[in-house]
Amino acid sequence: MPPIVCLVSKKDSGKTTLLEKLIPELSRRGYRLGTVKHDAHGFDIDHEGKDSWRHKQAGAATVVISSARKIAMVKDLDEEMRLKDIVERFFEDRDLVIAEGYKQSDMPKIELFRSTAHRSPWHTKGSSPHLIAVVSDIAIDLGVPCLPIDDVQAVADFIEARFLRKPAA
Repeated sequence: MPPIVCLVSKKDSGKTTLLEKLIPELSRRGYRLGTVKHDAHGFDIDHEGKDSWRHKQAGAATVVISSARKIAMVKDLDEEMRLKDIVERFFEDRDLVIAEGYKQSDMPKIELFRSTAHRSPWHTKGSSPHLIAVVSDIAIDLGVPCLPIDDVQAVADFIEARFLRKPAA
């Protein structure tokens, strides 16, 4: 199973924007990445009138859409899958999975804190053994490394050193 790191923050801090910069940087370095976006409120990716939507409406509990280059699945669940289970089942061929969200999980977390969006970060110093770094527009002491929000290479370097570099033989 590939390593997992969660990017967490309060709402509207720029998690997706950071990921849009971080993913190409890590990919450029030769890593195969996967992402999981957590949506605590539920979502729907199927569109009314499409064949797959019609299959679901007819009662299929699982619908897979497949083509030569992509596959997608819509599956009813009795309860939310754990992040570890999602990664184990669907990401075995990736080097790293970055999850956007999953604040409550026991996975390593990097918190994004933007002082122009919020007064304080979600974590406080010492509040979680899973917090491994903070990415911020200001220097902030949460007892973990603080990386500059505008330096995607530094964030990628941190992730690479912590999760991706294999020790020398």
